[in-house]
Amino acid sequence: MTISDYLPVYRKNLTLAIPVIFAQIGQVTVNLADTMMVGHVGTIELAASSFAINVFHVGMLFGLGITLGITPLVGQSFNSQNPGGVGGWLKNGVLVHFISAVLLCLLMSSVVFFMGRMGQSEEVVRAAIPYFLIQVASLLPMMIFFSMKQFFEGVGNTKIAMIITIIANLVNIGLNYILIFGKLGFPALGLNGAGYATLIARLIMPVIFLLIILKRPSFKVYFYSAKKAGFEIKKIMRMLSVGLSIGMQMIIEILAFSVGAIMLGWISKEALAGHQVAIGMAGMTYMISFGLASGTTIRVSHAFGDRDRNELKHVVFASLHIVIAFMSLMGILFVVLRNQLPLLFTNDPEVIRLAAGLLVVGALFQIFDGVQVVLLGALRGMADVRIPMFIAFFSYIVVSLPISYLLAFVFNLGSPGVWIGFVFGLGTAAVLFGFRLKYTYRRVAHLS
Repeated sequence: MTISDYLPVYRKNLTLAIPVIFAQIGQVTVNLADTMMVGHVGTIELAASSFAINVFHVGMLFGLGITLGITPLVGQSFNSQNPGGVGGWLKNGVLVHFISAVLLCLLMSSVVFFMGRMGQSEEVVRAAIPYFLIQVASLLPMMIFFSMKQFFEGVGNTKIAMIITIIANLVNIGLNYILIFGKLGFPALGLNGAGYATLIARLIMPVIFLLIILKRPSFKVYFYSAKKAGFEIKKIMRMLSVGLSIGMQMIIEILAFSVGAIMLGWISKEALAGHQVAIGMAGMTYMISFGLASGTTIRVSHAFGDRDRNELKHVVFASLHIVIAFMSLMGILFVVLRNQLPLLFTNDPEVIRLAAGLLVVGALFQIFDGVQVVLLGALRGMADVRIPMFIAFFSYIVVSLPISYLLAFVFNLGSPGVWIGFVFGLGTAAVLFGFRLKYTYRRVAHLS
């Protein structure tokens, strides 16, 4: 196929991906707003925010990974014209994800007893613990929201979650300003104010989603079919099989980045703060790639359900074209504006210098990051999640972390050494996911 032949495929992929991208950008915008506002409170608070968020993200992404497992299962069932089965996925999904969220909240709360043993300064740990616990409390409503979000993405509706996310993000940013700096008669809560703003915003998200489901006629069919459906062990076990594998893959990846952040804290609080600034900007471009990968998962699951092998291949290649072009452009901007972008987050000259150096390395891993997440999205669309989990372990734990440590502390490259380790991990993952996708595609040769 020529590029012109791919244009309709680009359009269909982006139609599904753009709402997810806007929702992801909105979430990262909140994170950037947190970083910008907290950064102006103080360097200790900024480092504490980075430390707490990196620890929290390990559990949070595991939980979100569990919810992602429902999307390909719904997509395949929906495309098989089985609305009753789709309703069953919604009901069983909410149950599984609610119980998972409660267990995760209890488990993550115990982490505070170990945060003082992770090599961070006492002042950073002291500021991080209450903020971390507030974030943990927000996980339950967040997972309920994602349970509904991933269900509706499975049936091909990505717009409604985008609208809800944008509303919640506006609330979050407004409350950030009020609670961090003490406006409108509220006390200045500093870093904890950012945590409370996030908690309130996440509480309203599932409430809005439920109201829309009950009020919108096109959504009521799913609600009533879910209401009539029973709890099925087979569906629950299938969701857990797919969701836990995705959750483990995500936790492995974020664990590598979180341990990398902890290594940076061993260097200095300025190094950790510089990492938080740079990773915040890299996170913006990643979320766009993640949105495209989500659209790829949906379209691949539908093609898989339709037994359309050629469409499946074209969907994947189209997404790769888009992500490589976009991430290359973002990498160039990171290099060109490396000294200006950190000024948005902090006035500390040392933090700015360190963040600028990391952005140069970040420009390289942008492409690998985009490719690996799109390929992973395609594999998820076919519910091929177990082997990718082992690939993630090899890429991020066996390859990335040792290289980060060696370059940073043995070869004395400091902060850039940690990030170069990230490059090797993401590059390895991209190559191995590509081989796995090729193998899986050949296995579905029976598709017409």
